[in-house]
Amino acid sequence: MMKTNSSIFHFAIIVMLIFDIRIQLSDESEFLVNRSNTGLFHVPKDLSLKTTILDISQNYISELQTSDILSLSKLRILIVSHNRIQYLDISVFKFNQELEYLDLSHNELGKISCHPTVDLKHLDLSFNAFDDLPICKEFGNMSHLEFLGLSATQLQKSSVFPIAPLHISKVLLVLGDAYGEKEDAESLRDLNTESLHIVFPRRKEFRFTLDVSVSTAVSLELSNIKCMLDDNGCSYFQNVLSKLQKNSRLSTLTLNNVETTWNFFITILQLVWHTSTEYFSISNVKLQDYLTLSYFDYSNTSLKALSIHHVVSDVFTLPQSYSYRLFSNMNIHNFTVSGTHMIHMVCPFQISPFLYLDFSNNLLTDMVFKNCGNLAKLETLNLQMNQLKELASIVNMTKEMKSLQQLDISQNSLRHDENEGNCAWTKSLLSLNISSNILADSVFRCLPPKVKVLDLHDNRIRSIPKPIMKLEALQELNVASNSLAHLPDCDTFSSLSVLIIDSNSISNPSADFFQSCQKIRSIRAGNNPFQCTCELREFVQSLGQVSSEVVEGWPDSYKCGYPENYKGTQLKDFHMSQLSCNTTLLLVTIGITVLVLTLTVTALCIYFDLPWYLRMVCQWTQTRRRARNTPLEELQRTLQFHAFISYSGHDSAWVKNELLPNLEKEDIRICLHERNFVPGKSIVENIINCIERSYKSIFVLSPNFVQSEWCHYELYFAYHNLFHEAFDNLILILLEPIPQYSIPSSYHKLKNLMAQRTYLEWPKEKSKHGLFWANLRASINIKLMEQAKKRDHT
Repeated sequence: MMKTNSSIFHFAIIVMLIFDIRIQLSDESEFLVNRSNTGLFHVPKDLSLKTTILDISQNYISELQTSDILSLSKLRILIVSHNRIQYLDISVFKFNQELEYLDLSHNELGKISCHPTVDLKHLDLSFNAFDDLPICKEFGNMSHLEFLGLSATQLQKSSVFPIAPLHISKVLLVLGDAYGEKEDAESLRDLNTESLHIVFPRRKEFRFTLDVSVSTAVSLELSNIKCMLDDNGCSYFQNVLSKLQKNSRLSTLTLNNVETTWNFFITILQLVWHTSTEYFSISNVKLQDYLTLSYFDYSNTSLKALSIHHVVSDVFTLPQSYSYRLFSNMNIHNFTVSGTHMIHMVCPFQISPFLYLDFSNNLLTDMVFKNCGNLAKLETLNLQMNQLKELASIVNMTKEMKSLQQLDISQNSLRHDENEGNCAWTKSLLSLNISSNILADSVFRCLPPKVKVLDLHDNRIRSIPKPIMKLEALQELNVASNSLAHLPDCDTFSSLSVLIIDSNSISNPSADFFQSCQKIRSIRAGNNPFQCTCELREFVQSLGQVSSEVVEGWPDSYKCGYPENYKGTQLKDFHMSQLSCNTTLLLVTIGITVLVLTLTVTALCIYFDLPWYLRMVCQWTQTRRRARNTPLEELQRTLQFHAFISYSGHDSAWVKNELLPNLEKEDIRICLHERNFVPGKSIVENIINCIERSYKSIFVLSPNFVQSEWCHYELYFAYHNLFHEAFDNLILILLEPIPQYSIPSSYHKLKNLMAQRTYLEWPKEKSKHGLFWANLRASINIKLMEQAKKRDHT
């Protein structure tokens, strides 16, 4: 069995399979089960009956049985590659009538048993241990077969007969290590395919007589070609190529994994040059020995494109100028030399027919094609991944390329000195890729005037300077992975329709961008550190008004980077109210709210008479404080009554029915003129004595009070006693409101007292009476000397 590295073609098949599976998964009817590389020794038994795609590759499975997949009636794709299967009975798939893709490559198969099979589109039996081609006569019934992978150590013409009637798109033939001992040169004559890929034994000298020219293939790929002049192996392979010159059908030839000498490498090019091949690719080449100068015949060729990839040479000294001239003077349209460590390329001797040149992944410097005027027809030039340093040198190189439309100089070390005056690009350049360099802002002052597609991603650009030349033709701009802080202004790029600006330093993009860039049909601006504040609110709103097809990556890659409490939040979930973002509106709203609240509180205070309650509490508090500050002995020495009551006779009913009952029930002694005046003494003397022997003097004020002359006397003496005794002993109770105009001028002291002192108002509401009496009792509550003696005796 041959366990070798498969060719690029085989790798492409795997990639195509993965791509195909992804496409199929877009259909809701597909059900993928991936158990690859999970250490399986048997096909798992717990598979869903809905399974349409099953991948059990890279395991240790040694056999397939009918019972393993019997229930999988919907199975379309089965991948069992890289296992240990040695024998296969095709009948195990007889119940899987939907099966169309079967990959059994890279196993240990040595024999298969053929029975009526399903109509497969893809069957891969390559890289196994078959001696003969595993082609059963039943294979001829696979009318829809598009790909067939085979492996064998010997070929016989008769082995191909069963599939001769089929028209197969691609055939992969892997020849085992023992191939060549029994070889039928005509064994492929009846193979009907468009594309044939033959993998010869690896590390074995090419001594095969297989005639690949007899195949009907228009595309031929040969892998593992080892021929050294010392072993005459090159003569065998030279014979194969010579026969291809007779095959007029062949248009594409690919050689992979070639090990030979420099001279025979040139011979291969010369032999292919004179075949019907239009597209020739040779890759993964290892060259030995020295190169001797020889003539190369450029005439009579059908070749349109030559590609040389990944060349390694053991020779460090060779005539480089010869090889450069050999390649530069080829009269073909497309030429690729990639991954060869080539350090230079000379200008063609005459006007070259080159339309496409790809010299990527080499070691070319700024000297390449310097002052070269013979590439006037060149349309596409790829110098990606080289050693280019100065942008001015590239600009100068393109001046003579009058037809150049596409230029790729990405992944170099290009810089631009804005003091460098040379920015005269060729006017024909439409697409320019200068990504992954070390260019700064000044590059925008040195760009092709008619460029339509510009790729500047992964550079050191911090801003787009102003002023710069207007790029009115620019349609696509890629400035991703730089350090830009703002979105560009489309006044400079009036035709811009595609903008890629993700992974920059944009925190507060302008909401006017979509108004400025009205031709934008695609923008990718994700993975930026968006600052989720009020400034971003309008931009987020503008994004929401644009189609999701226009904003690529929305909403997953658009997230807040600041502040911390919003970090990681998607912009679609970021919301800030207009009120919090408009200072004027916020101040107006706060002002209106405070005003409404003030009016509401005021109305409630008025409705519930809160000021009256506050005044009462305040007066009670002041009274208690004054009482604490006056020595108890001083108060008790001459006092016999808690309060002297002065009132008008017209208000006596209120005094006797309200005042006295509520005060005297708390053991408070009240002095009244009708019961406490001493007979025989004058009224004035009795008034003075009562005032002096009372802790407080209470005046019940009303319109009747100001009309009473005796009340005026009582007020006068109490007022005089206020200043004489130096402590506050007056309590004013306003029983009824007294208009100022009704107070006689002789009551000027009353006017002063009412203006300067707090008085108690008699509340009309019953609910307030309790607080009124409590406040009044607190104002006059003191232990009289007589009461104190009685308590002491007790």
